[in-house]
Amino acid sequence: MPVYDDVSFDPPAPLAGVTLRNPDSRGTLSNVPMLLDSGADVTLIPQTSASELGLAVARDEVYELIGFDGSKSLSQLFGLK
Repeated sequence: MPVYDDVSFDPPAPLAGVTLRNPDSRGTLSNVPMLLDSGADVTLIPQTSASELGLAVARDEVYELIGFDGSKSLSQLFGLK
């Protein structure tokens, strides 16, 4: 069962500590806190985690992200080196 974070989120949001893995290098990062969103269209990971795993910007493509509150931001697409 996920833990709800009531310090960083209002209202409290479910977080899970996950292990991220680069399938090419087999490099892993453990216990990365991830927000659980069963309605999300994409999965986002921290940019620092992508860099540590050896993932590089895949193309000049970006995603426009729209939060539940209507706020917008852009995110780069990462892939394997």
